Amino acid sequence: MRFDIVAAWALAGLMAGGLAGSFIKPGGYGLLTDLLLGLAGSLVGTLIFHALAMSPEAGWLAMAAVAFVGAASMILGQRWWYTHA
Repeated sequence: MRFDIVAAWALAGLMAGGLAGSFIKPGGYGLLTDLLLGLAGSLVGTLIFHALAMSPEAGWLAMAAVAFVGAASMILGQRWWYTHA
């Protein structure tokens, strides 16, 4: 992976974590945890993107979108688990 792709998924993950902390109903474990979950979710989303043999030349915008979806999914899953556990 190129540096700009890695930077795109990391930035998208941190942004998703910050946005989730602001917009999703109260709960969870705080902003730092949201940021870390967003970063982890973006990594998982990117790895799935590569595992499905999607084109690595899709560009940074496509990778940022995939990272954002992965991060948001991880944070929403954590919030659901927090309220139902």
